[in-house]
Amino acid sequence: MPFETGPDSDPVVVISELGMTYHAPVRTAGLKAAFRALWRREYQRIEAVADVSFRLTAGEIVGFLGPNGAGKTTTMKILSGILHPTGGEALVLGYTPKRRQPAFLKQIALLRGSQPIDGPIELTVLDNLHYRRLLYDVPQRQFQTNVDELTDMLDLESLLLRQVRALSLGERMRAGLAVALLHRPRVLFLDEPTIGLDASAAMAFRRSIATYASRTAATVLLTSHYMTEVEALCSRVILIDKGRLRYDGNLAALATHLSPYKLLRVTTADISEPVAWDSYGEPENSDPNQCAPNQVILRVHRQDAPRITSRLLAEVPIADLTVADPPLETVMDEFYRAGVA
Repeated sequence: MPFETGPDSDPVVVISELGMTYHAPVRTAGLKAAFRALWRREYQRIEAVADVSFRLTAGEIVGFLGPNGAGKTTTMKILSGILHPTGGEALVLGYTPKRRQPAFLKQIALLRGSQPIDGPIELTVLDNLHYRRLLYDVPQRQFQTNVDELTDMLDLESLLLRQVRALSLGERMRAGLAVALLHRPRVLFLDEPTIGLDASAAMAFRRSIATYASRTAATVLLTSHYMTEVEALCSRVILIDKGRLRYDGNLAALATHLSPYKLLRVTTADISEPVAWDSYGEPENSDPNQCAPNQVILRVHRQDAPRITSRLLAEVPIADLTVADPPLETVMDEFYRAGVA
């Protein structure tokens, strides 16, 4: 199978007590303050990343989650060598990213959804691929093999000779991913890669990432606010907020870690018999498209779920009852709004 490489058991990405602090200029409103700032500026200390530590191994696709301003993009820029940390240590493939050594840069790729392709938009997709070949010293024979494989994987045949300026957002993302993968990076940093894409384009993009990672054992660190994307690609997630690590572990256990309640979906056998649902739990404002007339969703504390389930089965004519964690999207929304772990 093309692209294949052997797995590596050693940590690929290691960060230890990573910190990034910078000073942003501030001033009060008004013309007088603006003139005063010309001679004497005041600064506010911003702690973008504080004592963050984690490790990534070969073949992992890890979700890097957090609200806007949590420090996700800053961490990715440090790991790709764009920013220099003010504290702690970062190693990627054994290299110190801030040194930007050519041997290091040839093994990583950073793809941002806000700017999937760098360079003049008058160039064609194939022009961009040729330019990437020159930058990364990809041998001509290997270049053609890689282009053929990427064209097949990303369905690029109809895009290769088109100018970047003429591509839709979804087409730019596919082309940008091809450019990023041309030199077969061992580590891929994806910063909101599917932002603005429709459902079909986002699904195709996710399939491509999963295919590349499985074929090459590449390590992927993904930031995204789309929980469906995280659930589709990642079994492990790292959650940061206000620059600090809040969770690092299994995706399936994240709801348990963040949310104190369970959801009970109850379907009654007799819709004519009223039930005082609030005596069992807190009824959710259920979407009528998701619940039938004889259904209700109850929010109950985790530790109370077994007891309340037993009560419902004993006291209510039940046709069906399921117990589940709340949707990850709901859990993350509540976490973001609360601003605490």
